[in-house]
Amino acid sequence: MVRPMLASLDSPPPTAKGFLYEPKYDGIRAIVDMRPAARRGGAPMVAIYSRNGREKHAQFPEIAGALAKLAAKLAAPLVLDGEIVAIDAEGRALGFQQIQGRIHLTGTREIADAVVHHPAAIILFDILRDGADDLRGQPLAARRIRLQQRVKPPTALARLVRLSEVALDDGSEMLGRARHEGWEGLIVKDGQSVYQSGRRTPAWRKMKLLKQQEFVIGGWTEPRQTRQHFGALLLGYYEGDKLRWAGSVGTGFDQAELDRLGRLLDRRAATESPFADPVKTQEQAHWVKPGIVVEVRFTEWTTEGLLRQPVYLGQREDKGATGVVREVPGADPPPAPKRFAKSKGTPASSVDDVVRRLQELEDTRKDGAVPLPNGDAIQVTNLAKLFWPALGITKGELLRYYARVSPLLLPVIDDRPLVMKRFPNGVAKQAFYQQRHPEVPPPGVRRAVLPPDVEPIDEEGPRDRLIGGSLTTLLYMTQLAAVSQDPWFSRVADPVHQDFAAIDLDPGDGVTFQTVIDVARWVKDELDRFDIPAVPKTSGSRGLHIYVPLPPKTTYETGQLLCQMIATLVADAHPRSATVERMVKKRPKGTVYVDYLQNILGKTLACAYSARASDYAGVSTPLAWKEVRKGLDPRAFTIRTAPDRFAKVGDLWAPLRTTKPVNIKAILKKTK
Repeated sequence: MVRPMLASLDSPPPTAKGFLYEPKYDGIRAIVDMRPAARRGGAPMVAIYSRNGREKHAQFPEIAGALAKLAAKLAAPLVLDGEIVAIDAEGRALGFQQIQGRIHLTGTREIADAVVHHPAAIILFDILRDGADDLRGQPLAARRIRLQQRVKPPTALARLVRLSEVALDDGSEMLGRARHEGWEGLIVKDGQSVYQSGRRTPAWRKMKLLKQQEFVIGGWTEPRQTRQHFGALLLGYYEGDKLRWAGSVGTGFDQAELDRLGRLLDRRAATESPFADPVKTQEQAHWVKPGIVVEVRFTEWTTEGLLRQPVYLGQREDKGATGVVREVPGADPPPAPKRFAKSKGTPASSVDDVVRRLQELEDTRKDGAVPLPNGDAIQVTNLAKLFWPALGITKGELLRYYARVSPLLLPVIDDRPLVMKRFPNGVAKQAFYQQRHPEVPPPGVRRAVLPPDVEPIDEEGPRDRLIGGSLTTLLYMTQLAAVSQDPWFSRVADPVHQDFAAIDLDPGDGVTFQTVIDVARWVKDELDRFDIPAVPKTSGSRGLHIYVPLPPKTTYETGQLLCQMIATLVADAHPRSATVERMVKKRPKGTVYVDYLQNILGKTLACAYSARASDYAGVSTPLAWKEVRKGLDPRAFTIRTAPDRFAKVGDLWAPLRTTKPVNIKAILKKTK
């Protein structure tokens, strides 16, 4: 059986070119294997599997029967991905609590009764195999087209089998309906993403509107008055190998569910608490071996880390206990901040609260927790420590800078593996690079292990990399004394393909910045000659960076060749000012190194809006091309001055994400 691809909780944008928006169906994930009859007169075959591989076709015979009618007309077998949901009289999808009662049925009579009184349907949203073709390596957009071509339920079957609703590029209208009609949320998918079986990836993201997640039962309390079996379930989630206490749930059960769960709890009785934390209950507590996973809806997390107003929805037999963690979504997609035009990310008013809290802690010389707009909290220490002694700039001031510009910066590093260069004793002292992050970060800090073919596991084990995109991760890295933000040119969901290529203009000793400007203008001339779009920025130190948006599925090799072509043309035409010589000793004096070799998998440059460890506390600042002229001074853009500029000019880096990418085929024709 194919393992389904899973969605992450990273906050997705409500509108994004090339993305698909679907309702988040709250049911049972289902992989469907459909095969036409092997011989004339034979019967078609249909198998339905849950996320953890359990057969579901017997429990949902009406769905299996409808799929069999479709399978009978197929020319070749199909493997599909979808969700089994409960439906009302009008065929509308309902919540998980309406379907969970059918999960545990085994008797023929009770299943037949459930078909009548608790109807269900399957909603299909992906195709993984078509005959002999494994489609998982194709972009989602192409798979969706193939799905619509292969699966066309007739009207007679449309109540039981249907395709998911989908919106392209703009999910705002669907999001409004979701809020109005009380949906759990949306699923937002990158149209260029491949299908990664068994992996949770930010190529698919949940946009949750209600707080709802799975928990593991670690015990129960004595019932009160006439209640039978138990009063409340004691819940937890895993943090590493530790089961953390999350509170209890005592509502949402009918008598049949009390009876059924009571029997399960008795079979898993234990003598000691499985929780790593102290558990406080009003009634006597009893313990069980962790393993039962349940779905719970609640209003919020308390400051003590417990559930507020939880309601039991049902048991999840399709999810394993050890995979249950505390989910930390970014809440509803925030509105565009008022302080920075044309940007997206953390609301400015909430950012102001973070900045005030950081200032307060530094002023009082205290360590402490900083609440963040997404519900996380980050612990900060030593805020008065000087990071730039000559300028009097402290660690706290750097943290406040990153909080202020986070609405602009977070989209730049979203979903990208990060490399840390840490300055624990300030920028004038020894620094060290950290690719791997073995420490256990606080909740909300995202880590990922890249595929072995991208980053092989060494003798020390897999490399846990920090992944950008949240304010929590950004401030956590700054707390660790990582001054700059250095992301990969590719995303964690597709690490081997570049989203953009870069040319790094690196001046030699004694070279003026005016020479850097001259070389940048010559690079722009060559780019224009080939109709190549590009966005410039200061490096935050002595140079300039020029980024080119690339089409989907562009390899690093192709991106490097494109930049090499431009760099070589410039160096050949202006040998006194520009060079592509790699060895520093061999470079002609007075030249700018036009570096195209940054376009290698795993290499990084400090990103737009990143602070730098330069002597003037520079910021890598996006520019309009008209600014790349005589008089441009990169030292004008520092962590103290840049925020005011950004508030005035808006997000000049956004065109890198929104401009039509370079047409590489057209360039190849021009260069023949």
